[in-house]
Amino acid sequence: MSKAALDAIRTQVMWNRLIAVVEEQAQSLLRTAFGTITREAGDLSAGVYDVEGRMIAQAMTGTPGHVNTMATAVAHFFAKYPPKTMKPGDVYITNDPWLGTGHLFDYVMVTPVFLKGKLVAFFASTCHVIDVGGVGMTANGNSSFEEGTLVPHLPIRKQGRINDELLDVILANSRSPIEVKGDILSLISANDTGARRLIGMMEEFGLTSLDKLAKHILTQSERGAREAIKALPEGEWRYEMPLDGYERPLLLKCKLTIRGGKVVIDFTGSSPASLHGINSPRTYTLAYSVFGLKAVIAPHVPNNIGSLSVFDMITEPGTVIDPIRPSPVTARHVVGQMLADCVFGCLAQALPGRVQAESAGPIWILSLYSAHGRVSVEETRDATPFSVISIGLGGMGARPGKDGLSTMAFPSGVGAIPVEITEGQCPLWFREKQYLPGSGGAGEFRGGLGQRIVIANREAAPFTISAATFDRIHNPAAGREGGEPGRLGAARLASGKALPDKGLHIVPKGDALVVELPGGGGFGDPARRDAARVADDKRAGLI
Repeated sequence: MSKAALDAIRTQVMWNRLIAVVEEQAQSLLRTAFGTITREAGDLSAGVYDVEGRMIAQAMTGTPGHVNTMATAVAHFFAKYPPKTMKPGDVYITNDPWLGTGHLFDYVMVTPVFLKGKLVAFFASTCHVIDVGGVGMTANGNSSFEEGTLVPHLPIRKQGRINDELLDVILANSRSPIEVKGDILSLISANDTGARRLIGMMEEFGLTSLDKLAKHILTQSERGAREAIKALPEGEWRYEMPLDGYERPLLLKCKLTIRGGKVVIDFTGSSPASLHGINSPRTYTLAYSVFGLKAVIAPHVPNNIGSLSVFDMITEPGTVIDPIRPSPVTARHVVGQMLADCVFGCLAQALPGRVQAESAGPIWILSLYSAHGRVSVEETRDATPFSVISIGLGGMGARPGKDGLSTMAFPSGVGAIPVEITEGQCPLWFREKQYLPGSGGAGEFRGGLGQRIVIANREAAPFTISAATFDRIHNPAAGREGGEPGRLGAARLASGKALPDKGLHIVPKGDALVVELPGGGGFGDPARRDAARVADDKRAGLI
């Protein structure tokens, strides 16, 4: 075998090994995190970066909103802390929405890695913590100042010593200090795990630098993405997507241009920023827009800064997909997780028959609290204080040749939190959690089903639900190629009163919360669906 062939094999082995390293980093975080949304739902990401702060490889465990925002987040630290000033044992932290992952609930942790005193890489990780103070996990705030404590780029560990003063400030502003401290330490530990494994790999392969490997990975990834673009038709396509909004309906306007080997997505003309926290900062908008493009155009190409760099995005500052400080952004996924479907709307025109129908969109984060401070003292005198999160999942859009997946968090990919975990943390209990028959849009291929969830309090006391993230209550997931839209979502009390789709609501003593998640759109003419499939759907109670 020639030397060139051996070198190519060696390089591929190192690339695969690097991916294994970041996956172990992510699994370390998943297994040690305190917050249920991290350890149970997998709302996290992990990655390794070269000395210039460019993402080389990401873990498979994670969400597009975290991974793709972190692709550029590491380099922002360098403005305040140049790499030449960093030392072994240092770790840096921020939850700045505009320079991190889009809202205050995600701490980005960055760790420089040294081999024999030389800086060779960075590891970064992030996860959603349960509380950062402010108004909590709700879109009720009218500015980011109300939404919680912003931690600018600061050292959380210096040469191996934890910055206890900074940690004290963070924990003093959280309603769940134990869980938040556990998550922060888990982030630090996960990066340390990645660093140890990377150093072991470099020593095993006799590497003193990652520069050559990083250049190969990024060059090959960019080349693969550009080759995929060359196979696309050139042209310009437009799509508009109405959203429920908060104080008013919103409209996303999207224009896709493919020309000269370039792909540009343009959101000019989209609605102005909301007064409430459903705005998607540009970094988060870019993350899900690029995910939508890459999922259709180049799904086979590894996800790193090389493959992501071939896509450009245009936004207008001050809009709902590019809010300026201090716009509220806590529930940024309400808009941000719609962007993949918005991009699909353009791609479906460019590539007819090849793009799935619309999905339920944003996950419904069920932020559940005891009613202390929301009702009279008498009503909560003997009630247990609690603050927990559960997750409701809608249906995925039907795909060319396949039904949509049911109760699937597309495009975020996070999982649900087992009911037993939530019930073990508070006096709430889940009376029902099941598929919602008929919620998927009809088509040759049926949209995925949403779910019905009923939650009650075991104690004789009211509780509260933040409905900040409930969407597709007024605008269903559209079908594709003749498929029908999915069923709308709904939220109400078991006693019958409908709950508005946004805001904080009281569930009275003895009553229960009922949420019905929206279904995905169908794909293709329903008349073309195979009769045997229809019979199977009826037997299974899906329609």
